[in-house]
Amino acid sequence: MTSFGGFPEADRNTPIPDVFFNVLLPEVEDADELRVILHVLWRVQHMHGTYRALSDADIIGAGLGASSERVRAGLEKAVKRGVILRAVHGAQTLYFLNSPRGRLAAETFAARGDDDSTGSYSEPLERPNSFRLYEENIGPLTPLIADALRDAEETYTADWIADAITLAVEHNKRSWKYCEAILKRWKEEGRGQKQDRRDNQAARRRDAREKIKRFLEG
Repeated sequence: MTSFGGFPEADRNTPIPDVFFNVLLPEVEDADELRVILHVLWRVQHMHGTYRALSDADIIGAGLGASSERVRAGLEKAVKRGVILRAVHGAQTLYFLNSPRGRLAAETFAARGDDDSTGSYSEPLERPNSFRLYEENIGPLTPLIADALRDAEETYTADWIADAITLAVEHNKRSWKYCEAILKRWKEEGRGQKQDRRDNQAARRRDAREKIKRFLEG
């Protein structure tokens, strides 16, 4: 057995739902099934696209410290247990995590196939800076927050998200709802235009004060 050197101070993290520890872990006795479940949880959390799913090759070929036969047996047990969903369309087979997003994606895939699978077969992605910023400044990254951040990245620029998180910290409002409210306001009102209006108003106030001062001194 190789000695483990310990976890690094800063590293990417994979959110795991509490139900895994409260319900699944006491029930799953097979180590190969547990390997497959953890691997799918890890891979799906780092994917983008309509179908956050894996193919047979993605799972069986991952190795996971066991033979392909053992990994396949573990996969079948996870599917039978309902942790992982198998969806088939024609000659294609994909595996989805049994979550609200995964169930919807599995149904969509089974009905119309792999029309937009930009996230299906990709390697785990580097976590966006917004994920790290949120964890470092707001709080733990739950699956719901991770999904919200991914959605935000499709609508807003990385700079906007970073600035919204910074404002939330400055105002001691450490929540994603507050950050999201800032982003929505900027989008609706125009971030630059609103700041320009504030600058113009401040300039007019300064001019008025100067005029009053000159009048009183004259």
